[in-house]
Amino acid sequence: MKSPLTTLCYIEKDDAYLMLHRIKKENDINKDKWIGIGGHFEAGESPEECLLREVKEETGLILQSYRFRGLVTFVTLQGIAEYMCLFSSDEFSGELAECDEGELVWVKKEQIKELNLWEGDHIFLKLLEERESFFTLKLVYDEDRLAEAVVDGNRILK
Repeated sequence: MKSPLTTLCYIEKDDAYLMLHRIKKENDINKDKWIGIGGHFEAGESPEECLLREVKEETGLILQSYRFRGLVTFVTLQGIAEYMCLFSSDEFSGELAECDEGELVWVKKEQIKELNLWEGDHIFLKLLEERESFFTLKLVYDEDRLAEAVVDGNRILK
């Protein structure tokens, strides 16, 4: 069983984010979506250890610095929860490698909203751009539809 704890990182370069177009895995909840880089914790990992491992595995890059930006709680109407540690980074080394989960593409920040994203991703991407401070975000999904969003304890969508 996969851990309910995950990391996600938005790696920045030249006013673009490195995005992963999830098109290669079968039975993928993120199939055909564009997401940042990350994945599930392995036993005993800290958020930082998971972040560094997942970025290296999925991209070949080694993060030189990063910031823990927020904690995102995903909930389904059936009560299943996943907790995502959201990071950003603009300092890395290494060469971009092929990813077995999809296609890696540098996408200009102003073009991100045109991609096939989860509805809630638009909210935390906006928070990453507008806020320097740490935030919490709860996203409740009814299948693929965002049913509720709460930022720092304040409901913004119901």
